[in-house]
Amino acid sequence: MADNGRRKIILDCDPGHDDAVALMMAARHPKLELLGVTTVRGNQTLEKTTRNALNLCQYLGVDVPVCEGMGTPLVRPPAVVAGDIHGATGLDGPVFEPLTRSKDSRHAVDFIIETLLAHGDDEITLVPTGPLTNIAMAMRREPRILPKIREIVLMGGAVGLGNITPAAEFNIHCDAEAAYVVFTCGRPVVMIGLDLTHQAQCTPEIIERMARIDNRASRLFCDLMRFFSQTNREQFGLAGGPLHDPNCIAYLIDPGCMELKSMYAEIEIRSESCYGRTSCDFYNRSDRAHNARVGVTLDAARFWDIVEECIRLYG
Repeated sequence: MADNGRRKIILDCDPGHDDAVALMMAARHPKLELLGVTTVRGNQTLEKTTRNALNLCQYLGVDVPVCEGMGTPLVRPPAVVAGDIHGATGLDGPVFEPLTRSKDSRHAVDFIIETLLAHGDDEITLVPTGPLTNIAMAMRREPRILPKIREIVLMGGAVGLGNITPAAEFNIHCDAEAAYVVFTCGRPVVMIGLDLTHQAQCTPEIIERMARIDNRASRLFCDLMRFFSQTNREQFGLAGGPLHDPNCIAYLIDPGCMELKSMYAEIEIRSESCYGRTSCDFYNRSDRAHNARVGVTLDAARFWDIVEECIRLYG
């Protein structure tokens, strides 16, 4: 298969305001080739996250398959959704035109498997920005996809504090068993967790900066971020909404915008109080082989430049 020099990615997401910005960035940047969007239950129910993905693709003119995936975790009952952060629709704030775009007939897991098997080894990067249920299910169902995966660049986890429980970050906590499958799959994992993403808070000054671009994408960005920043101020006392998921896309566009540290990361699936914790051996105290590169420090100025660059690509 011909190589056009662009990094081929599948965005597996649960839109979600920050997922929306990640999709916006991934769809147009010349360094990336977005092969498809797959959806999972997370920030809202599966029906709502799929509808949100379709609305985003329709609004932004993104012409790729949108495939609906898993609506329940691998093992446990469905976790709570993040309506307190993302609203009743999962994407409160913007008002979209009537939806005419339809989802692809394929299940997300089938799409992931088919797409990976159709490409060569180490060719496709998986970018999960929600719970890891679709990715884990694809790996368990068809192990032949594993050598096809160049890298798994995921938003999830934390070295330090969680944001859904004291111990756990939301995406991992939603389906820790799925995260366990992914972190033990043997393929390269980049973990973009809360320690890094909280360094990318969308303050009123950032919203004003992007508003000055005044194109279709910037207007969507501002509508999204005004709502998202307000709920994050109310729930967590933050200066602005952290752009968790877009950091995955920023890494793919310009890896130098962040510092990553190689370490062993274990997913806690047995403890009730610490279920979903990413136990990261930051100081390399064990003899366990490293299985992840974990985001530590973000060059925030560089990150916001990348976001602005992506928004300007919409003319």
